[in-house]
Amino acid sequence: MMNPWRLRLLSQLDTLGTVRAVAQAANLSPSNVSQQLSVLEAETRTRLLERTGRRVRLTPAGLILARRARAILDHMDTVETELRGFGEEPVGLVRLGTFQSAIHTMAVPAVTRLAGEHPHLDVELLQLEPHESLPALRGGDADVIITTTNFDDLPLGPDLDLVPLATDPVLLVVPPDHPAAGRGAVDLAAYADEPWAFDVPQSYMANLALRLCRQSRFEPRVVCRFSNYMMTLQHVEAGLSIALLPGLAVDRRYRVTTRELASPVTRTITAAVRRGSPPRAAVRVVLDALRHNPGLPGPGRE
Repeated sequence: MMNPWRLRLLSQLDTLGTVRAVAQAANLSPSNVSQQLSVLEAETRTRLLERTGRRVRLTPAGLILARRARAILDHMDTVETELRGFGEEPVGLVRLGTFQSAIHTMAVPAVTRLAGEHPHLDVELLQLEPHESLPALRGGDADVIITTTNFDDLPLGPDLDLVPLATDPVLLVVPPDHPAAGRGAVDLAAYADEPWAFDVPQSYMANLALRLCRQSRFEPRVVCRFSNYMMTLQHVEAGLSIALLPGLAVDRRYRVTTRELASPVTRTITAAVRRGSPPRAAVRVVLDALRHNPGLPGPGRE
């Protein structure tokens, strides 16, 4: 009989690409992962792995099993949940991955409501940027993610079901006494000589901000990089930089001014789950709670 834990390791190998990456994700040693995958080969009596130089890759049979494993593991979770609650009351653990600016504006309000309505439901929040959340969802390390359809580096694809949640503008953020703190939309080209605060390299917002600056025909002078939007807002508030941030990231506790762009840029925020069998009751109520957030502009309602 195939071991579910070993199936998950095989599925992660397909998603992450290397035994070392699987080991880091599972908090195991690479040799332990290799040993468990060898046991899975013995359990299935099938060659699942092959070596190419110093690397290991999945055989055609290994690819089939790795991709079927996700559906198998999801089905096992559904059966377990139904047995615990007979499918009537949402119970068990749901892992919700979300990017930074949606944690307090979208995820926390949803989790707060769920805690009062469904006492047997546990929601674990994971801070995951789009380039992290999609592999986590596909690999089974997250059950629901909040992401954006405007992230091109990892396509959403037909293996996922999407639930639109909101639209969010990208804004220019400046100190309150900055010349741009007047009224009306702004042309980024007018701020080519300003000091800029950026997200960390290769992140979604860093890549987007760089692309928008280059579309305005200038190379930004980046004076700081923060992975935390609160630190970015503090830096702007102090008059040390300006920034491009999504609207959800702008915490009104900071003394900053926002301006819309003359060429508007918005991102579409969506929840995503793995496609396959109908989602278990616990996942459905999390999606419903995210969808019904009266404080957010929905798609087409901004």
